[in-house]
Amino acid sequence: MRSVNSIVLSIAFFSLSLGACSSSSNNGADSGGNKADGAGKADGGKPDAAVDANTPDGAADKAPADGPAADGGEAGPKVTCGPLADGGMLPDALAMPSAMTSFFVTSQKNMTGDLGGLAGADMRCQTLAAAVGLGSKTWHAYLSVEHDAANGNMPTNAKDRIGHGPWFNSRGVMVAADIASLHMRTGDPEVFIDEHGNLINGQWTGSPKPNEHDILTGSNADGTLAVGKTCLDWTSTMMKPDAGVPDGGEVFAARVGHADGLGPNCNMATTPNNLPSWNSAHDNGGCNDTAPAGGAGRIYCFAVN
Repeated sequence: MRSVNSIVLSIAFFSLSLGACSSSSNNGADSGGNKADGAGKADGGKPDAAVDANTPDGAADKAPADGPAADGGEAGPKVTCGPLADGGMLPDALAMPSAMTSFFVTSQKNMTGDLGGLAGADMRCQTLAAAVGLGSKTWHAYLSVEHDAANGNMPTNAKDRIGHGPWFNSRGVMVAADIASLHMRTGDPEVFIDEHGNLINGQWTGSPKPNEHDILTGSNADGTLAVGKTCLDWTSTMMKPDAGVPDGGEVFAARVGHADGLGPNCNMATTPNNLPSWNSAHDNGGCNDTAPAGGAGRIYCFAVN
C-alpha cells in the first residue's frame, strides 16, 4: 500500500509541474512574444510592439495630418486657396470677352525681357485685344521705363499710362474703380485673368503647372518706376552676373508682380504696405529667361479710353 501511495503522489506532483510550465509559457507570449493581434494578424498588420517602437506618442492611432506643424505640435490641415480650394474644375475659356473688358493679362508669353521696348509691348496688347474683338479701344502695357521717347526720353511710370478707370476683366468683373484703388487692391487668380477668361497658372490650389504668375512691370507697388528693374526699357536679353558681381542695373533684371497675389503654400506675397502685390513682388531671374522663379514673360494690358 505504501508503494502505491508513493506512485499516486508522484503522478500528482508531476501534473502540477506541467500546469505551472504551461501558464508561464502563455504569459511570456502575451508580454514579450507576438500578440494574437500582432504579427499573427489575419490582415497582415504589423506587430503592436513594432508599431510602438517606431511611432512616438501613439501616433499610429491617429490619422495622418495634412499639413506641417508650425510649433512642433500636432500638424494642422493643409493650407488651400483659390477657386479650386474645395475641388471643382477650371472655368471654360470665353467664346468672346465681355464688351466691358478694359484689363487683361496677356495670353501671349515672352521668353526674355525684350518686348520690343514700350512701343512693342503696347502693340502686343493692342493686337491681342483686336483678336478678341476689343480692338476699338486703345491699349497700353502696364510697364515703367527709364527712358521714354514719347516723354522726352524721361522716365515714365506704369500708373501714368493706363487711363483713370474703372477697369473690368474679360469676364466683366471690376478690377478697380480708379488708380488709387487699383494700387491698394490684392492680386487674385479669379480677377487677374487673360483676354480669353483663362486663369494664370500660380500658387493657388489645383493650379496647372508650371507656375507663371510673375508678370513683368518694372514698377514699385505704387505704380512708379523701379529704377534699374526694366530689362533696359524692355529691350535686354542679358543674363544676371554671378553672385557678388554688381548687376549693372536695368540691363539684367526686371521687377515682377504676382497675378494671384500669392507665394508658396498659399502665403500672400506682400508689399511694404503688407498687401499682396500684383505689380511688385520681387525681381525676376534675369532678362535672358523669364521662366525661373515663376514667370512666362506675360504683361498687364489696360484700355486707356
